[in-house]
Amino acid sequence: MPMNKYLVVIDLGSNSIRLKISELQKDGQAVTKHYEKRYVRLSSQMGSEKILKAEPIERTLEALRDFRQICDQYQDKKVVAVATAAVRQAKNQQDFLKRAKAASGFDIQVISGEQEAYLDYVGVTNALPLKRGIIIDTGGASMELIAVEDGAAEETVSIPFGSVTLSQRYHLGDRVNAADLFDAMVEVDEVLSHQRWLNRFRRTKIIALGGSNRALAKIYRWRNAVDGKAAPVQRLMLRSETAFAIMHQLLEVDQATRAKIRGVMKERADVVIGGLLPLLALMRQLAIDEVCFSNSGLREGVLVKYLEHAKDLPDLTPEKGGK
Repeated sequence: MPMNKYLVVIDLGSNSIRLKISELQKDGQAVTKHYEKRYVRLSSQMGSEKILKAEPIERTLEALRDFRQICDQYQDKKVVAVATAAVRQAKNQQDFLKRAKAASGFDIQVISGEQEAYLDYVGVTNALPLKRGIIIDTGGASMELIAVEDGAAEETVSIPFGSVTLSQRYHLGDRVNAADLFDAMVEVDEVLSHQRWLNRFRRTKIIALGGSNRALAKIYRWRNAVDGKAAPVQRLMLRSETAFAIMHQLLEVDQATRAKIRGVMKERADVVIGGLLPLLALMRQLAIDEVCFSNSGLREGVLVKYLEHAKDLPDLTPEKGGK
């Protein structure tokens, strides 16, 4: 089946919605032609009832309408739109998907947590080969963990909390109360302790992605910029003691001051504390003294799978024993 000229990937996350349009080359490469990100905070105030609220829905529909206008400028395209944790968990999922279709014309595919983790694995390892270690993607309402053994995805796990849900549940948005932080850390530690396979990866490698984790990398890169030039986030390495020191700095200040720290976007200043807890907990529990960051993830995983099949994604399910 002939390949389209453009692949449009829409990633409807719990905190942000992203559009990536890639021009597909005859040599099998892909060139990014357009990239757009909107902070819609779809998972905001979902609470234990898991209902998408009116205001976040309206913000998301507005972004989807804008994305449709951008997409209409490109001919001969394939659109793959996927939704992750917020829509996956929502009791009013079907109503939202119908409204999204009516507003934008996009058919949005809700992927499972395991599928999301697998696509993260494909996207990360296509750019950053990993023989053995852990990949962590902390999103707005879920966290994906992937165990890589001999280059293959051995475990693909999704845990239903993330930067937005943890920060809102434990009031970590502005000045952080010690008791609230303790309660949040206890929950993260407890949830991770149920993933017994993690113990096999003590002192191994860890690759981190997701907005809050990348914010940690961006703070570090700007702090160490030379002549106004900062190192790229992709492949950036950070020692655990430096990561802990940056978290200490973030905890010392209120939301407004946090937002002024270069590397922390103001839209993320109220959720970055909750978003960093899982990564830092993993590094402590598994005695991992260094973290590597990836700019590639789910969207790049979709692209890789599309290039492999040259048609609609036939199966986003993890393949045992490799890509």
